[in-house]
Amino acid sequence: MNAVLLSLAVLFIISLFRIQVVFALLVAAAVGGIAGGLSWATTIETFTTGLADSATIAVSYALLGAFAAGLTETGLPSQLVHGARKLLGRSTQDGSSRRTTIIVLMLLAVAFIASLSQNVVPIHIAFIPILIPPMLVIWNEMRVDRRAVASALTFGLIMPYMLIPAGFGAIFHDIVAENMTQNGLAVDASLLPQAMWIPALGMFAGLLVAIGVSYRRPRSYTSAAAAQATVAAVDERDSSAAQLPGARWRTVAGIASIAAMLATQLATGSMIAGAGAGLGVLLLARLMTRQRAERVFTDGMRSMSYIGFVMMSAAGLAAVLRATGDIDALVQTSVAYVGDSRAIAVILMLLIGLLVTMGIGSSFSTIPLIATVFVPLCMELGFSPLATISLIGTAAALGDAGSPASDSTLGPTAGLNADGQHDHIWDTCVPTFLHYNIPLLIFGFIAAMVL
Repeated sequence: MNAVLLSLAVLFIISLFRIQVVFALLVAAAVGGIAGGLSWATTIETFTTGLADSATIAVSYALLGAFAAGLTETGLPSQLVHGARKLLGRSTQDGSSRRTTIIVLMLLAVAFIASLSQNVVPIHIAFIPILIPPMLVIWNEMRVDRRAVASALTFGLIMPYMLIPAGFGAIFHDIVAENMTQNGLAVDASLLPQAMWIPALGMFAGLLVAIGVSYRRPRSYTSAAAAQATVAAVDERDSSAAQLPGARWRTVAGIASIAAMLATQLATGSMIAGAGAGLGVLLLARLMTRQRAERVFTDGMRSMSYIGFVMMSAAGLAAVLRATGDIDALVQTSVAYVGDSRAIAVILMLLIGLLVTMGIGSSFSTIPLIATVFVPLCMELGFSPLATISLIGTAAALGDAGSPASDSTLGPTAGLNADGQHDHIWDTCVPTFLHYNIPLLIFGFIAAMVL
């Protein structure tokens, strides 16, 4: 059996039994390496090398967590939270029809804020630990199904980089264009929005189904002490901040730190440099004492460290799967079944992208793996450049939703499970897999056939 398929099957089965994700990744890597003909020693060495190669990701997430925590000291995030809590608090007293409208609008707002974190203020998932836990108590009172919230967050973490050429979207578009050019089809990154709008439309359709149909019914949660404590801590911090002098200065400093982070990241292409610039502004603004700054930044790093560790483990698995050579074998075997059928070719390429991204948890890392074979195949079958871009972009994005190792699912779980009532696999991965991967398959197929 193909080592990639076997490894991914092991990963999914273990994860569905709610075994810890990092352990599942370790077992999947071991199974994939041995099944792919690697020795035990080589498997361990390759996995370790993969961890080292992804250290930049872990450092980026840690610094973004520190920046997000430091940003709370400015009062900007809490102002947004309090406004939302005030609006939602009033809606708990309204009738069911108005309650439904308020919840849908709230979920769309969550998706919009998540989208901003990818392009306008590219802090990625670092905003989730700040904004989501304080909202859990009021959502519990309104009996909002957290699977709908997870779907809204995941939409905002994926769709923008597919379509919008800014922030993480600019990085994604550049990677697609660069890898296509290297494999014989010269394209410009500016073509990505024209090629990806149909798949992005599929994502939007999935969002509407998730929040308007699948998870619109009330779901009961317990207002656990953890969530109550989170809200109490936010209220206490905001009350203390309100009594401090220079509230306007703190707001200005917060906006300046965001601008510095955004400008630096766009100029350098580095999340580390961007987060460092934002942190530098917060430190220079002297919003905190030295002791408090150290504590705040450390807590912020800790909040994101688990996600960074999972991403490192996923990179280790990806390195093992690449070393087996069975990814290329899987692609080549699928190509052999294509013949001259463009429809079959599209379906197989999309499914391969789904499998690879689900396994390694990174759509950005999937692109170099699939472009090597997909580009020549598309050229041979007569696909247009736009159709080829759409195929590769959609095949890479497929699986980002639903993957146990993806930051697009780990991030929402980190916020929604603050009180221990949200399961990573069944409440985040499975709902997002169903509502986004299926529409992406359908709309990606349409895009490839009509563009």
